[in-house]
Amino acid sequence: MSSDRAELTRRLLDLAREWSTETVMFHTAIAEASGLSATDVKAMDYIARLGPLTAKELAKHSSLAPASVTALIDRLERKGLVLRKPHPGDRRKVLVEFNGEFAKAAPPFWGGLIDESVEYFAGLSVEQLETIADFVVAATGITRRAKEQVPIMSTKDSRKNLP
Repeated sequence: MSSDRAELTRRLLDLAREWSTETVMFHTAIAEASGLSATDVKAMDYIARLGPLTAKELAKHSSLAPASVTALIDRLERKGLVLRKPHPGDRRKVLVEFNGEFAKAAPPFWGGLIDESVEYFAGLSVEQLETIADFVVAATGITRRAKEQVPIMSTKDSRKNLP
């Protein structure tokens, strides 16, 4: 690998790390402003984007331990953010669905981010947008696979890994 390419690769990795941190902190700020945890907010995103999910499906997507998902769903349901509904194809299962009434009442945290992104994208060529889209798809897959490599532990077990 040429030194210019290696330097650019290092720069891209540093920039991706910075972007990731700012994204996590943005979601954390939204969560705190909403009286939720960042995990609660992201679990709700899975449910809102993917549609109603069983607890097992939510655990698979999030890589959270099943017991953690049950507690999470209980918290979200108590706050009226999700609804439990019978599974139409299997009476033994329950689906968790996003409560659309919550979305109507929630403050518009995303407006500025979306507006500024659309404005930035308007100045790019179709080819540039395609390259960015390809990068985001690849980066999402890389991150998902890395997340899946992290072992699922109970809260008690995870404390053993602290210094």
